[in-house]
Amino acid sequence: MSTTTLAGEVLVSVEQVGKSFPGAAGDVLRVLESVSLDLRAGEVVALLGRSGSGKSTLLRTIAGLISPTDGRVFYRGTELNGANPGTAMVFQSFALMPWLTVQDNVELGLAARRVPPAERRERALRAIDLIGLDGFESAYPKELSGGMRQRVGFARALVLEPDVLLMDEPFSALDVLTAENLRTELMTLWAGPNFPTKSICIVTHNIEEAVLLADRVIVLDRNPGHLLAEVPVRLARPRDRHSPAFAALVDQLYGLLTGREPDTASPEPALATPTARPLPAASVGGLAGLVEIVFARGGSANLPEIANELNFEIDDLLPLVDAAALLGLLAVSGAGLALTPTGVEFTTANIQRSKKIFADQVRHRAPLVRTICTALASSADGTLRAGFFLDLLRRGFGPDDARQQLDTAIDWGRYAELFDYDTDTDQLSADLSADLSADLSADDVP
Repeated sequence: MSTTTLAGEVLVSVEQVGKSFPGAAGDVLRVLESVSLDLRAGEVVALLGRSGSGKSTLLRTIAGLISPTDGRVFYRGTELNGANPGTAMVFQSFALMPWLTVQDNVELGLAARRVPPAERRERALRAIDLIGLDGFESAYPKELSGGMRQRVGFARALVLEPDVLLMDEPFSALDVLTAENLRTELMTLWAGPNFPTKSICIVTHNIEEAVLLADRVIVLDRNPGHLLAEVPVRLARPRDRHSPAFAALVDQLYGLLTGREPDTASPEPALATPTARPLPAASVGGLAGLVEIVFARGGSANLPEIANELNFEIDDLLPLVDAAALLGLLAVSGAGLALTPTGVEFTTANIQRSKKIFADQVRHRAPLVRTICTALASSADGTLRAGFFLDLLRRGFGPDDARQQLDTAIDWGRYAELFDYDTDTDQLSADLSADLSADLSADDVP
């Protein structure tokens, strides 16, 4: 099963699927938009994307655990109206019943399908043996390590002999060595003759994991989640992380996740509104640390190398990259980072000069910070309640994202000494020593 063939039988077909959820404030949160893809026999497919790109929602739609708002999902040509009978799921959180033994946990799905007890026992023991847990049949989850618990999760899914094994970040809760061991064992089983499933679909935000495991990588972008690219992985297994071909694919995927989509244009930060260029979820210390790392490497760096050395995932690293690029401290080209002249000055200056540079950049290039400065400068006494900005942000964001946007803006603005925030009164106030109105206009308010 280690070779992808486009002639493989289509097991699951997703056609123009969209998904919306009602928000807490009566709004609608659009999570997926017009997603179409096929899962075929004989292939491993990775769904890769940043946090908020709808990967897990799409996987649950394929499993039939949630129904699409728009579009349709088919299993072997039949449209789903509930749970997909041809899939089984492995979860990030293990999702084991703590009061049941390993064997009882593995038998759960078979019991739900009313498989007779004797057959249940035989199939469960076979799955437990396949996944390397024989001898632990009578153990309880509390007696097992994280890696062993996830093996139980694999056995519980595989015992159902599904056509498609769905995995939602199954290795992300494990330590690095345990995760690597399980990935290797899974691929060994997949390549063998006794693996009881025809296809695997795995959600991940780990780019190297996607290239290690998948025959195809489906890259999702966000706001709302949609297909950005499909990248074939034509590498023989087992795959060598150090080969030029492997590195080229990793670089390509980093480039897709850091770049703009073809035929789309983002407004320049100095001209954008807060909804058109949201603030990345990055602290001042985090983005400054990334700039310092690039400076220490001579002013240029490769994203995959930084991620590997610091053991960063996409969701750890890319918001820092986005923030430094938004503020004009780094230039991003594919998987490459380069310090700008402003970035060099920011990194080499003393702390007071560095803060002044940051203040200049954030006031002009961070749209929400600029909006707050404009509004405070226009208010009668230089103060406004934070709720005013949250109400404006909720026009373009859900409640949680609106709060995250404001929290980031407050963090950046306070460090830059542009304004302050009083938690007790929930009030923002202008720093009297800062010229908040410089080069700003009322058009900055969203």
